[in-house]
Amino acid sequence: MELIQRVEAIRGKTLRLIWTEGPTRGTTHDHVFHPDGTVEWHDATSEGKTKSAEGAGAGSQERPPYAAIQAADDVYAVSYLAPSGYTLTVVLNFRDRTMVGFASSAEDWHPVRGRFEVVN
Repeated sequence: MELIQRVEAIRGKTLRLIWTEGPTRGTTHDHVFHPDGTVEWHDATSEGKTKSAEGAGAGSQERPPYAAIQAADDVYAVSYLAPSGYTLTVVLNFRDRTMVGFASSAEDWHPVRGRFEVVN
């Protein structure tokens, strides 16, 4: 298996993704990109409901691997495949804190757009 890149701008950070277009429009999710190369997320408006995959139960400890590569100065592509079969791929522009990307499954895909904040 090829070595998966996880650039320092993403690795070990928590990013708050604020969705303005797509199936999750109007919601906000905190994504924790762990140093070990796994990701988990939760609804930023609901305390203690950590999920690692769409459809996973509250408190789930599943954490799928993610990839994060630099696309240009201050621009990074991030992607992961959740155990539920959903893939999220977003391009994060750290200059203006905007993001664009795609959420997909084996049966459909949706363009997504929004903005993000670095929580830590």
